[in-house]
Amino acid sequence: MAANNVVLNELEGHLKGRIVLVGMGNILRGDDAFGSLLAKRLEKTVPFKVLDAGTVPENFFGAVIKESPDTVLIVDAVDFGGRPGEFRFLHGDEVKASNLFATHNMSMGLLFSFIRENTKANVYLLAVQPAEIHFGEGMGPDLNRGLEELEGWFAKEFKYGKKDN
Repeated sequence: MAANNVVLNELEGHLKGRIVLVGMGNILRGDDAFGSLLAKRLEKTVPFKVLDAGTVPENFFGAVIKESPDTVLIVDAVDFGGRPGEFRFLHGDEVKASNLFATHNMSMGLLFSFIRENTKANVYLLAVQPAEIHFGEGMGPDLNRGLEELEGWFAKEFKYGKKDN
């Protein structure tokens, strides 16, 4: 998806310093699994901390704060009205001001505010548009393609285990 390349180019310019990636999602709700599955795939292949927060990101605040990050990237399936599998990159202030629908108990705005206030890190959201969030394992084909695309992008960007920041 060409639009995703534009988003990934923007993302590249913001991944600087000590990075923490937080994948969010529910692996039992179809496309909502995206963030968690990405975190599981990346945790041993990138040179920064990766956390699978599942559906309870508030339980991982301590782990994020402990890393003293410069950049926190949250990855989640979020309904922003795009095409299934489409990526959207949002800055912390954009997230707080938006009306995004995520399936987790804590609002995205509150999550971003807490992380920012306790780490002084730049906090970003990489959202992927789900097709369906229903009970049952397995994502749809659009999100599976997006997952492969994003995993490949991280492998390329962080080739040989490091990237110049």
